[in-house]
Amino acid sequence: MRNLRLIIQREYLARVRNKTFIIMTFLSPMIFVGMILLIAYLSMLNSTEQKIIAIHDETGMFTSEFKDKEQVQYLDFSDKSLEEARQTVLDNEYFGLIQIAKNTGNSNSPVEVEFYGKETPGFGTVENIEKTISDKLTREQLISKGIDVSQIDKAREHVSLDIQNFSGQRSSKMSNYIKMFFGGAAGYLLMMFIIIYGNMVMRSVIEEKTNRIIEIIVSSVKPFQLLLGKVLGTSLAGVTQFTIWIVLGFFLLVGISSFLGIDPMAAQMPATAAVNDMAKPELQQMMVDILKLPYASLLSFFIIYFIGGYFLYSSIYAAIGAAVDSETDTQQFMFPIIIPLILGIYVGFFSVVENPHGTVSTIFSMIPLTSPIVMLMRIPFGVPWYEILISILLLIATNFGVLWLSAKIYRVGILMYGKKPTYKEIYKWLKY
Repeated sequence: MRNLRLIIQREYLARVRNKTFIIMTFLSPMIFVGMILLIAYLSMLNSTEQKIIAIHDETGMFTSEFKDKEQVQYLDFSDKSLEEARQTVLDNEYFGLIQIAKNTGNSNSPVEVEFYGKETPGFGTVENIEKTISDKLTREQLISKGIDVSQIDKAREHVSLDIQNFSGQRSSKMSNYIKMFFGGAAGYLLMMFIIIYGNMVMRSVIEEKTNRIIEIIVSSVKPFQLLLGKVLGTSLAGVTQFTIWIVLGFFLLVGISSFLGIDPMAAQMPATAAVNDMAKPELQQMMVDILKLPYASLLSFFIIYFIGGYFLYSSIYAAIGAAVDSETDTQQFMFPIIIPLILGIYVGFFSVVENPHGTVSTIFSMIPLTSPIVMLMRIPFGVPWYEILISILLLIATNFGVLWLSAKIYRVGILMYGKKPTYKEIYKWLKY
C-alpha cells in the first residue's frame, strides 16, 4: 500500500504542478464564457444585417402584403419586366428577387412563386414568404365565398400555454431544452475529460517505457500497483480541476442571478410562494428553470460517473501505452475506444432529448461503455433511483473486469520492445 500511495502522490503532483494544468484550470472557464459572449455578439451582428429583397408581382395582389422588418426590406419591381428586375437585383447585389405569376399549369395554387438569388435563402425567409402569400390567398378565398374576414380576425384569440407539474411548480416552454443543454454539457465534458486524462496516462506509460525507466520501477513495484497508481493519481488531478471549475461556475451563476434580479431560493419554492410567474418575462422563467435543476445530484453523479468512466477507459489507455513503443503506434487501437464515446454523445443528443425514458435511452444508459455520458444526459429529466443504481453497479463490475484484463496486458507489454503489437498478439498476452 505504501508503494501505491507513493505512485498516486507522484502522478497527482506531476499533473497539478504542471504550468499548463494550472493555466488551463483557471483560464478554461473564462475561455468558455468568452466563447458564449463571442457567439452571442456574432449572432447579434448577423441578425442586424439587413437583406433587401425585390418583388416582381404580376398579379398585383401581394406586394403590399410584404412589410419591411428590421432585418428585411422589400422593394417593388412589379413595374419592370422580369429580366430588368433580375438585372437590377444583380447590379445592386440585393439578396434576392421574388417572382409571383399567375399559375398556368395544373397545380391547385392560383399563383406560381419563384425566388431568385445568389444563395439559398434561410428557412425563416422561405417560411415568411410562403406564409405571407398563403395568408393572402386564404383571405381572398374566404371573401369570394361571402365570409366576413374582419369578423374572423376579431374572433382570433392568442393562447399562451402555461406549463406546471401536479405540485404547482411552473416551467418555461424551453424547460426540456434547458435540461438537455445542461445534461449534454455534463456528458460532453465527461467525454473530453476521459479522452484528455486517458491520453495523459497513455503518454506517461509510453514515456517511461521509451526511457527505460519502467524497468527500474517494476523491479520494486508490482505492475498492477503501477497501473492502479497512475490511474488514481491522474483521476484525482481531474477531480481537482473539475472542483475548481465548479466553484468558479457557482460564482458566475450567482452573479447572473443577481444581475437578473432573481432569488435562487425562490426557485426551490412552490410557484404560489414565489413571484407571480404570469407577470414574469420568459427570460426570467427560463432562469428559474435553470436554478431549479438538480445541481446537487448532477454534480454528485458527474463525479461518480467521471471516476467510473475514467477508470474504465484509462485502464484501456494504460494497456495500450504499455503495448506500444511510440505514440504513433497507438492509432490502430484508438478508434475502437473512441467509438463508444461518440456513440454515447449521439445517442444522448438524438434520443434523450426526444424521449429521455425511452428504450434506446435507457439501454445505452446501462451499457458501461456509454452509461457515463448517456445517464448524465438523462439525470436532469429525472431518472428512477433503481436505474441509476443498476447503471453504477454494472459500471463498477465492468471496471474490475477491464482493470484485470488491462493489468495482464500491462504486465507483459511494458517490457516488450521493438515489435509492433497486433490484436492477435495482445490476445495471447491475456493467457500468460
